Order: sequence, then structure tokens, then C-alpha cells
Amino acid sequence: MFNPTRDQVRSFFCEAWRKHRERLPLVGAELAAADLAARHPEYHALLDDPARAAEGEWTPEGGQMNPFLHLSLHLAIHEQVSIDQPPGIRAAFDALRAKMEPHAAEHILLECLGETIWRAQREGGQMDAVDYVDRIRRAASQL
Repeated sequence: MFNPTRDQVRSFFCEAWRKHRERLPLVGAELAAADLAARHPEYHALLDDPARAAEGEWTPEGGQMNPFLHLSLHLAIHEQVSIDQPPGIRAAFDALRAKMEPHAAEHILLECLGETIWRAQREGGQMDAVDYVDRIRRAASQL
């Protein structure tokens, strides 16, 4: 299982963004990473400065969202939907997209994924994939 370090994740997003800006070929997950970065202009200055990105600290206690966590969760969701894993996530996402702009729908998935991860950590168990997809479905039905 691929388990990158914090520095590797930050470097990956900065490098994908640099290649995108310089119109260099992107490969594999860099394509999705560059697209995600492009949809988050609030992160462009940070991604343009790898040294600052490597040193940055963002804490929930400070009311800050870690930009690299945010982009990484987007990347995870992109992969989940593309392979429909957990089963049913693609249909649940499509139901959300029918009601709103795709990026806003992704943010609902981010919230559901974050809640699912938090519960698994709190309970010391595995992520509940069925509950995760059900959360997305409930969010779509409430719109």
C-alpha cells in the first residue's frame, strides 16, 4: 500500500501544479492533482512556493484547513468515484451532481469522508464503507 510522507504529498502537489503551469506533460495522478489545484485558486500561491508548502502548519485549532489534506481528500474521492469503490459511490455522487455543481458535490463527499474517517479513528476500527455511501445518499436526498 502506498503511504507517502507529508513532504512527499506536498512535493507531489507542488510539482503537478508546476508542470501544469509550464504546460509540461502530466502523468498518472498528476493529471487529477493539477486539475484539482486549478479548481482551488486560493492555494495557487502556496503551490507556487514549495519551500513555504514544506514548512506550513495548518491546524484545526487555528481554524485552518490543511490545503494538502483538502487536495488529498479530493484526489481520494476522484479515485473512489472513478472505480466505484466503495460500491455505490458513483451513483451517490451522480445524484448530488444532478442537484449542484460538481465541485460543490465533491465537497459534500469530502465532508462525508472526513466524518467516516473521524468515526473510524475514534472507535479504533475500520472505515464503514456502507455508512459512508449512505451519508452521501442522505445528503443528496436532503437537497
